[in-house]
Amino acid sequence: MTTISLATGQRSLADPDIGYPLWPPLTHGCPRTSSDTMSYPLEIDYDYTRVTSDFITGQGRPRSGLDRWAPLLPPLAAPGLGEGGTPLIEIGDGVYVKDESRNPTWSHKDRLNRCTVSAAVAVGAPGVVVASSGNHGASAAAYAARAGLRCVVLGSSEVPPAVASFLSAYGAVVLPVETAHRWPLTERIAEEFGFHPVSNLTQFHTGHAFGPEGYKTVAYEIAADLGEPGAVFVPTGYGELLFGIWKGFAELHRLGLVSRVPRLFSCEPAAGGPLASALRQGLPATRVDMADTEAYGIACPVNSYRGVRAITGSEGRALTVDDEAMHRAQAELAGQGLWVELSSAAGLAGLRTLPDDETVEGPVVCVTTSSGFKDTHVGDHHLTPVDPSWDQVRARLRAAGIRG
Repeated sequence: MTTISLATGQRSLADPDIGYPLWPPLTHGCPRTSSDTMSYPLEIDYDYTRVTSDFITGQGRPRSGLDRWAPLLPPLAAPGLGEGGTPLIEIGDGVYVKDESRNPTWSHKDRLNRCTVSAAVAVGAPGVVVASSGNHGASAAAYAARAGLRCVVLGSSEVPPAVASFLSAYGAVVLPVETAHRWPLTERIAEEFGFHPVSNLTQFHTGHAFGPEGYKTVAYEIAADLGEPGAVFVPTGYGELLFGIWKGFAELHRLGLVSRVPRLFSCEPAAGGPLASALRQGLPATRVDMADTEAYGIACPVNSYRGVRAITGSEGRALTVDDEAMHRAQAELAGQGLWVELSSAAGLAGLRTLPDDETVEGPVVCVTTSSGFKDTHVGDHHLTPVDPSWDQVRARLRAAGIRG
């Protein structure tokens, strides 16, 4: 049984005939197809002929964590934290929730950062640098700490309290700066200090080539636990998770391990929706003006070409959902015992707001990406002491609809 990476190189998403060696990771996307006006990402290619037929069942490999899927991941040079293996929970009527809040830093970003920090370790970088005001920064800081690397996070002064606490705990150097300065500073820190950039450096978000490969494991786990869903609804910012899930299922289909690739539904905030806009216009990527939204984790003014590939490749659809729909979905999930960040509820919101005349073949999986602890207003709710007399307690319970 092969337990080592079968990665062979980096390949352009714009032109699959254009390839590059696996090392070093190209952090600005495809040099030959990108330009000043368009940024095309890279993906990792593998020797698929060496993947064995028991890849999903994984006999002889670790049963949990990304190491279980090592053959179809970039080399995992950084130690893990038990990322992956998150539960798939049925909430009724053939709808399942893939709950990514169960990862070590309570978000799906742990799958990405196990791969990107592994790249940093493999190239001998002394640290990593990331531009993020949320889950990505906290996760990168954790995996850098685990690997013995320094971490610099370029974020916002308005970072949610739970995320700020995360970053401080992991020993990251946090530099709150205005958004426009984050990406140029990321590149400057990488150049001057030799830190490996684990977030985006380009106009239309090519990101790190290794990162979305970690998200493929969401698809592998769904296939292992459920089989073949008819559709997967994914909260979508830049589209890396969306792309990873699509590529994971596409690989399993290529290998003959599943009979179909599920339809992918991207679920963006209606306050922006650059992927939906790009698809409407037939463009690889576009920029939109962002209105206000509480879903800060997926409030992105540009899309990545990765999202276009995922939607067109799965014959899926790009949806936009407003804050009200996300709040309803967040409340529905809480009613099932699942407390997730508002952005994280976008997938279920997308399913619940589909037009009545649009049917989706089941089973359906809605991905939730992170914990409710990550929301901006966590900690604002203060409890008022209650008079402990039985009359007062009983009155409060009855007011809440509880009857004896």
